[in-house]
Amino acid sequence: MSISWMDVLAGALKFLVRMFWYRSSVPSEFFFPIACDIWTVLCLYWMLSALRTEPVRSRESLGQWLGYVLPLALGVTLLFNPRAHYSWLGRRFAPDTIAVAGIVLTAAGVALAMWARLVPGENWSAAVSIRKNQELIRVGPCIMRHPIYTGMLLGLLGTAVLVGEVRSLLALFILGLGSYLKARKEEVFRLREFGAGFEVHAKLTGMFLPRV
Repeated sequence: MSISWMDVLAGALKFLVRMFWYRSSVPSEFFFPIACDIWTVLCLYWMLSALRTEPVRSRESLGQWLGYVLPLALGVTLLFNPRAHYSWLGRRFAPDTIAVAGIVLTAAGVALAMWARLVPGENWSAAVSIRKNQELIRVGPCIMRHPIYTGMLLGLLGTAVLVGEVRSLLALFILGLGSYLKARKEEVFRLREFGAGFEVHAKLTGMFLPRV
């Protein structure tokens, strides 16, 4: 029996589908790897976009940096490490059937974060800092003062719902707290840099949500 290259291609595609997509028949277990893939895309985008940024003029100290990075690292570990469901941390609070909503929220949040990252261009920084020729952005998603965090928190909420265990709620709280602490430090830097202009901007916008 002869085998054509079309048969080989079809077999390879079926293998890849089974390997990367069909992980489990349980919805939360099926969608969790896909959520991880979505977050991986965001991380790659972050790393590539960081290659083109303006020089840093002033930045936070190492101690200030650790003040929010350590909680964020703990939250990420709780949320994304499947082995972190010790004792009551592994209790379910959401049914598996809600996993579809979780993956939709994850994708929507990551998309918002990527859009919000695109707007500041070369002025963006992963750490709390002020770059050379820094500008106060007020367009696009910047109807909120920290739209990147808004997108990431929305995505993290989706992933927490997808995981559906108590540990994911605890992780979401820790990650939200770490994001808030970082956002507050960023605002201190922006107030020092832009003065009255930032004060006006702060009165017209919410930190993570548009001001009504």
